[in-house]
Amino acid sequence: MTRVASLYLPQLPIERLRQIERPTRQPEPSAARAALPQPIDDDPGACSVPRGGGWRPGARWARDGALEKAELAERIARLPAHQQPPMREMGRRSEAAEHPFKAMRPDEGSPGNVALRMAAARPADRPTVLIERIGQREVITSACPLAKSLGLVPGMAAAHARALVGDLDVRDAQRDADRAWLARLALHAVRHWTPGASVSDDNGLWLDLTGTSHLFGGEERFCRKLLRFLGRLGFNANLAVSGTLGASHALARYGGGRITLLPSGREAERLAALPIAALRLEPSALVAAARFGLERIGDLYPMPRGPLARRLGLSTVTRLDQALGRAPEPLVPVVPFEVPEVTRRLLEPVGTAESIAQVIADLIEDLVPLLQQRGLGVRSAVLTAVRVDAQRQRIAIGASRATRDARHLGRMFALRMDRIDPGLGIEEMRLTVTQSEPLGAISAAGLLAEEGRGVDLAPAIDQLAGRAGETGVFRLACEESDVPERAVRRIAALAAPSGWPKWQRPVRMLSRPERLTHVVALLPDHAPRRFTWRGKPYQVVAGDGPERIHGEWWRRDAELWAVRDYFRVEVEGGERFWLFRRGDGVEPETGDLSWYLHGLFG
Repeated sequence: MTRVASLYLPQLPIERLRQIERPTRQPEPSAARAALPQPIDDDPGACSVPRGGGWRPGARWARDGALEKAELAERIARLPAHQQPPMREMGRRSEAAEHPFKAMRPDEGSPGNVALRMAAARPADRPTVLIERIGQREVITSACPLAKSLGLVPGMAAAHARALVGDLDVRDAQRDADRAWLARLALHAVRHWTPGASVSDDNGLWLDLTGTSHLFGGEERFCRKLLRFLGRLGFNANLAVSGTLGASHALARYGGGRITLLPSGREAERLAALPIAALRLEPSALVAAARFGLERIGDLYPMPRGPLARRLGLSTVTRLDQALGRAPEPLVPVVPFEVPEVTRRLLEPVGTAESIAQVIADLIEDLVPLLQQRGLGVRSAVLTAVRVDAQRQRIAIGASRATRDARHLGRMFALRMDRIDPGLGIEEMRLTVTQSEPLGAISAAGLLAEEGRGVDLAPAIDQLAGRAGETGVFRLACEESDVPERAVRRIAALAAPSGWPKWQRPVRMLSRPERLTHVVALLPDHAPRRFTWRGKPYQVVAGDGPERIHGEWWRRDAELWAVRDYFRVEVEGGERFWLFRRGDGVEPETGDLSWYLHGLFG
């Protein structure tokens, strides 16, 4: 008998945001733990500070009326100046103006105390909402309970909410982060609770409890354990267990209780009183249902399927059948992925280059069959060497293309092996594939040469990257931009570059255009006759242009009227340069008519 649980976290975005802001308090020593606030005791007994030990704010003997005012004032006057509390007159009474013990600054004290102060200083009663831009409007996507009590609900315009509540705390919604947190929770569920878990929507999970709830003492005990686990993380949740995914989903959100256990076969009876929105219908179907006066799921039971499908859509009939168990709705569980990893623990520590290289070769031999079994190839891997003093040495390699060639992996590690400091010796080495890609079987070269098969450059590129660095080997590709310095970008060495523009560009582009001096040119459309670059004068014998390029006004306001006129010129020595003038030579807003050299032709 199938049993499915639906976990619903109604305030997931708000609670996740507060959980991130709340610092994780590390285990504290006994002295620091003694400084933590203790539970309130209505009868703590005698004061721990003796009467002759000085004045302490809040001491019982200073406020219980045992001493007369004159005697109390006399004792306070006998104290040193730094121990006397500042006083102010309030009517006929004298009270301490403020607590004499100041809180430490945030940069003082232990990390644990800092975390406690941060948690205490955070306003707990400030209404908080999350907003998201939809078109030209900012709309509330989630609100805390205090904000909802003030009339702020999801779907309301953020401007309207700010007008209603003056001290509103408005944050940006992070849907991707919420989904990532739910995915992590689903992976945790697969590893600890049930082999079948899946993310249901933006606020919940589905858990397949078929054949697993008895391991936790029954469904009710499992639900309570799960709620306690989420409570320790700082999250509130509702749980519903039934025989179908749709019924569990509806009861967790509209059932009205934190834990709802519904026996299988009673879904129709329990769902009849719930609103139609519990069936996960499309917004258009909900609008049509309201127009026809259909409010509860039970209103759909007596209706014929044909008219129901015409009025509310076929998906409504499907959702109703899935919730009642008449139509299948499979649960697609998440599959945890374990990174390929091999380990060698050595009987004796090693420290020579030959022994380290041999251990690396053994690790690669252990890793290749594991990769073949999974059909994976290495894109990046990390070798961790644990020394006898518990220090860890790490070297990483990256492949331009997925590979599981043992010789190639060994050569890449050999290029970086000098970065390992063995110290007093290495007693453990671990090889972990941090990034992998699917890699199927590759046909080997046969007796006949394959036509059209090019040379594989990946091994050569990996060797060059091992010597020059990962950023030292790249290709250039064209970028969609008219400005020359933005029209070229770096791509991976094996990536296919896009087509180059038809107009001519110099072979070498300067990283920054260099200014020219002593330029002689006719305005507005003539190439320069002579100029000086890097202190050397040049005489122009031929020129071509101009090629006018306007600034990209959508990037910066300064480029709204910017204009460049580019010229290709040839000087007396045969050299050819690519020059440009700022401005069109007519309107002063387009540029100051200064000249620059931007590139050199071959």
